[in-house]
Amino acid sequence: MANTVLDIKNLRTQFYTMEGTVKAVDGVSYAVHEGEIVGVVGESGCGKSVTALSVMRLIPWPPGKIVGGEVLFEGEDLLKVDESEMLNVRGARIAMIFQEPMTSLNPVLTIGRQITETLETHKGLRGEAARRRAMEMLDLVGIPEAARRLDEYPHQFSGGMRQRVMIAMALSCEPKLLIADEPTTALDVTIQAQILELMRRLNTELHTAIIIITHNLGVVARYADWVNVMYAGRIIEAGPAEEIYANPQHPYTRGLLASVPRLDEPRKEKLVPIEGQPPDLVNLPPGCPFRPRCHYAMDICGVEYPSFDLVTGKEDHRKACWADLTVAKASRA
Repeated sequence: MANTVLDIKNLRTQFYTMEGTVKAVDGVSYAVHEGEIVGVVGESGCGKSVTALSVMRLIPWPPGKIVGGEVLFEGEDLLKVDESEMLNVRGARIAMIFQEPMTSLNPVLTIGRQITETLETHKGLRGEAARRRAMEMLDLVGIPEAARRLDEYPHQFSGGMRQRVMIAMALSCEPKLLIADEPTTALDVTIQAQILELMRRLNTELHTAIIIITHNLGVVARYADWVNVMYAGRIIEAGPAEEIYANPQHPYTRGLLASVPRLDEPRKEKLVPIEGQPPDLVNLPPGCPFRPRCHYAMDICGVEYPSFDLVTGKEDHRKACWADLTVAKASRA
């Protein structure tokens, strides 16, 4: 077993609003190992990005606050270190690619300055040494004419190229962990594939552990070693990617898979959407929050939240569901 880079234990993050307390992350636990690609999937508002921002200690207060749990990075609890130590962790040891590269890049600074600033802060590189390293990073992520493009501004890059710049910045200090939050948002499918292939290549060559956050199970189908499926602030199914795709055991996971187009099915085959809407995190219903949208719901589902248990006959596949779907035919699997 590879070394554990990140170990999240019972993480809880809440937002205090006029309407009430939003339990955005409600007891999330999972680990990321060296060289591993972990996919975190689910609908918008399920807590994927808030979990990542909690790991980075970037939850704005007010209104948000991390209220419990542990975030062990290489054995050290990041929730207990002071802000000066976190400044040395962010960008250097853990890097994050945010959802929208255009708003994440500074529009009035050149691409080169934005990369070299990171190198100056965390690597102590200055002048020509920092510029050479920045050029190497642009070459690494497949941006041509790196020397010239260092002096250009974000608006002179396409969406895919800006995303590559974000990846170059994130990897410039050789972090142990890269968190990619919706790295393919607003990109066409061809560029999506290029970005994901790039990340997998960097994972292989640099042995960087990667967390890919996305709402689309199809995006991580080829790339993730492990998949965590989130709903209403909790992980409701987790396991090896091949197992999750071949034998999904939570109705929500099956719903996500059923809503993804497949090339191996007849064109007349219709997609099956998940009916209903995600729950209000301020006023969660008793029991399982997915119950109002679930075709397998039973009486107990409206009373008690299911425990996160191993699937029958499996050693590393868990689900939080009262229904036993082991013998049921997987939807669109």
